[in-house]
Amino acid sequence: MTRRSRTTALAALLACALSLPLLGAVPASAGQDVPTASRAVRAPSSAAEPELPAPSGPHPVGRRTLHLVDRSRADPWVPAVGYRELMVSVSYPARPAGGAPAAYMTTEEARLLLEARGLGGVVPAETVAGTRTHARVSVPPAPGRFPLVLLSPGFGMPRATLTSLADDLASRGHVVATVDHAYESVGTEFPGGRVLPCVACDEVEPGPGYAKVVPGRAADLSFVIDELTGPRGAGAALSRVIDARRVGIAGHSIGGAAAAATMAADRRVRAGANLDGDFFVRPGAGLGRRPFLMIGAEATHRPDSTGTDWSEAWDRLHGWKRWLTFAGAGHFSFTDFPWLGDQLGLPDPAVPLSGERSWALTRDYVTAFFDRHLRGLPRPVLDGPTSSRPEAVFHRP
Repeated sequence: MTRRSRTTALAALLACALSLPLLGAVPASAGQDVPTASRAVRAPSSAAEPELPAPSGPHPVGRRTLHLVDRSRADPWVPAVGYRELMVSVSYPARPAGGAPAAYMTTEEARLLLEARGLGGVVPAETVAGTRTHARVSVPPAPGRFPLVLLSPGFGMPRATLTSLADDLASRGHVVATVDHAYESVGTEFPGGRVLPCVACDEVEPGPGYAKVVPGRAADLSFVIDELTGPRGAGAALSRVIDARRVGIAGHSIGGAAAAATMAADRRVRAGANLDGDFFVRPGAGLGRRPFLMIGAEATHRPDSTGTDWSEAWDRLHGWKRWLTFAGAGHFSFTDFPWLGDQLGLPDPAVPLSGERSWALTRDYVTAFFDRHLRGLPRPVLDGPTSSRPEAVFHRP
């Protein structure tokens, strides 16, 4: 595949990203499933400035942004750099305090994302960058020690696309590190205004070629755990509120493959989740009896779907496991894009599941999973189908 065709393929992928619908309302959730699930998800604002859904947990959310540098290894995409660097957004349970609102992404990151999906000049970059979040910058952490959850975004996607999930998990009592993997996003801004392009997008063949991405991401994520839990790491200021014995990981698309690969290589990770991503590298192997959650779009990740390795992964998972699909979901239904797509006036009737409903389902199942396996809380929503969530289908191949 030529560089031009790879770039075109990426643009086609991104063309779906912000064009998901918002149809209907969210039914009330059963209170026995998730304590805060009965709190209705707020409908998107009609104002010009988009706003993310409000977190559903009891804690205010703080945010710190870290620039991490791993000098023990060269960057896999630009070896001449001589080291690997990452940008990480850390959301955490905070004390009630002031503080400036956390930014969604920088204007340059938004511009590059919009251009990649053919929306340059249609949606102002300042509008996307100005999306209102519910986290506050550098406010003091809440007292206590909390589990750590790492999030890895899809290929070509900036870490900001998982902000709603990160902040909701933080509001429920987790410290959440969302990672931008250098040269694997359409654009990541580093300190000093440096913007690193997606070199990997020009080098990786779609499909099986994604296997090249997975080992590097696994190394990235283990390094982030080191930095956040060690007394001398760049995230040492937060290490005192992190319980290093309770670490989980989730990812969207190729990030889901990275979640499984990190678990296989790093015994510190106790639980993992894959959101609509294939595994590519030894699906499901090396996880032992640790719990793993697979959630995907019904159209592509049912047991009878072709072109996915989920059945192979399922057979290799020997601990607690669940395989769910959401009826009407698309590939980006597990990210911020469905919610923002409606606010930006970019609906796509080809994806029937509404943005509001996509968010409610993703929140309910992913947060319940980590609540159960990192915090030891009962979450019956994971035990089987519920009438309040008819879109969620449990599979037991």
